[in-house]
Amino acid sequence: MQYDLFSTYNYKFFSLGSGSSGNCYFLGTQDYGILIDAGIGIRSILKILREYGTSLDKVQGVLVTHDHADHVKTIGCLGDKYNIPVYATEAVHGGIERNRYIQPCLGPSKRFILKDEMFKIRDFEITAFDVPHDSIENVGYHIRCGNQVFVLITDIGRITETIRQYAKQANHLVIETNYDEEMLRTGRYPFHLKQRISSGMGHISNRLSADFIAEIYHRELKSIWLCHLSQDNNHPDLAYKTVEQSLRNIGIIAGKDIYLSTLNRHKASGLREF
Repeated sequence: MQYDLFSTYNYKFFSLGSGSSGNCYFLGTQDYGILIDAGIGIRSILKILREYGTSLDKVQGVLVTHDHADHVKTIGCLGDKYNIPVYATEAVHGGIERNRYIQPCLGPSKRFILKDEMFKIRDFEITAFDVPHDSIENVGYHIRCGNQVFVLITDIGRITETIRQYAKQANHLVIETNYDEEMLRTGRYPFHLKQRISSGMGHISNRLSADFIAEIYHRELKSIWLCHLSQDNNHPDLAYKTVEQSLRNIGIIAGKDIYLSTLNRHKASGLREF
């Protein structure tokens, strides 16, 4: 399906892939956009952008959450070959430089950002904030688009007050629902990996994410996307229903009062405009 980015809506969001196989998200207008993470192959990025009626020529920057390979696989190519600025904290840039999977180096495309300090890419006002995860450093992104706020938080070990303060401002929220607690407990993963995932520095479960969403819900929260679902320890329907029920418990009906969707691991999502 060919999508038209040149519609009457100001902003568009879609996922190019979400999960341990590779993460990449697009947020943009009819004239320009940004990518958040680039953990899928360059051919896939080019193909999906083309299907959505845009191209890398319109991408003004790549925001990096952290240095794990499923988030930075194609960062070197985007920075070196396509000369797209790559925004990350100093610690994350250091991790990218030491990552043997990232070739070539970023060179002049490297841009340093500070947590909790706003910077701008065109009319996007962007603030990175701390997220606990077992990477060198991990950040979420709070992005003001006109009078709308878009927040993306992935690879969350646990909910912190910082996450709470930024997420509660969102009109549009991308948040991790990585695993179902029972599936992880009874699944085939070795004990040390189960511990790593649920340690408070790994990932967040459907239940914890659902409880958090219900806690921060407000009437101006219009869209929720559930991201980075585990292939072995979760299922899209299970993640969706867990969050749906949590919202229902506070009187909010998904599909009526709020848009709710899970993001696919291996293919692009639908286009959401706002």
